[in-house]
Amino acid sequence: MDAELKALAREVNSRLRELGLTLATAESCTGGTVAAAVTSVPGSSDVFNGAVVAYSNNVKNVVLGVPVEVIEKNGAVSSAVVEAMAAGVRRLTGSDCAVATSGIAGPGGATADKPVGTVWVAVDVRGSVSTHLLQLKDEGREINICTSAKNVLSLLLEKLT
Repeated sequence: MDAELKALAREVNSRLRELGLTLATAESCTGGTVAAAVTSVPGSSDVFNGAVVAYSNNVKNVVLGVPVEVIEKNGAVSSAVVEAMAAGVRRLTGSDCAVATSGIAGPGGATADKPVGTVWVAVDVRGSVSTHLLQLKDEGREINICTSAKNVLSLLLEKLT
């Protein structure tokens, strides 16, 4: 695992523990990388409740409760969808905080308005949600996933400060 990602995960775990908060993740394009980073830290079971890798729109809808209409209107890679994913996983796991990702890691899947490296992130802390658009360089799938995960943890830390 990338050293910077591991360091961010340690910091997230520490901050959540200090605040007495729990976390869950709903990941599409990052495929569980954020959850893997957080749970790689010893003692993470004190702060991490669970994760859903919602790669398909059906899982986003059926498991996380993202309305089909929201996906159809905005596309899976959108602010509205990650916001609903975060709320869904927070509710599903009974967590205080949640993060969600949906994007185009590459090399395929890009469109004219959503090139490879387009990633939407939601950070939900007790129902206060912020969404963020990442426009990453197309440096390859693995790098895009790792960079997205680092951004997610950084954004969560900002919101917890």
